[in-house]
Amino acid sequence: MPRQQGVKVIAQNKKARHDYFVEESFEAGLALRGTEVKSIRQGRVNLKESYVHAQNGELFAHGMHISPYEQGNLFNADPLRPKKLLMHKREIRKLAAEVKRQGYSLIPLQIYLKDGRMKLELGMCKGKKNYDKRDDMAERDAKRNIERALRGQGKYD
Repeated sequence: MPRQQGVKVIAQNKKARHDYFVEESFEAGLALRGTEVKSIRQGRVNLKESYVHAQNGELFAHGMHISPYEQGNLFNADPLRPKKLLMHKREIRKLAAEVKRQGYSLIPLQIYLKDGRMKLELGMCKGKKNYDKRDDMAERDAKRNIERALRGQGKYD
């Protein structure tokens, strides 16, 4: 069977973009078990409450829920186990230093298939205040109203 080409987004963490300013994004591989991969391919993954933590020179994704594979057996993994992320050592050191020094958080933004391999997009994020969230919502509403007005402009001329 030929390897898949291109990128296929499986799950996104839309809440992260609402709660955080995403300064920079990174790509990391995932160390998964076989039944976890099959479950993710079915789209049975939740990134909502997940975060990434560095310990002992390695990155781990905590809180990422991968539902057990339906046709699996007793080798199904725990849905909430920490998943190891695969990145170069210097990248991990750089990310860990920025998180520690500047108060950033590493948040999973999306999980996708890239050329047949599972990848996780990490965001270097800084938390938003409530007034920032309200400003973003007001800006989105204004854009939506402008688009609506422009679309309906030529209907009854």
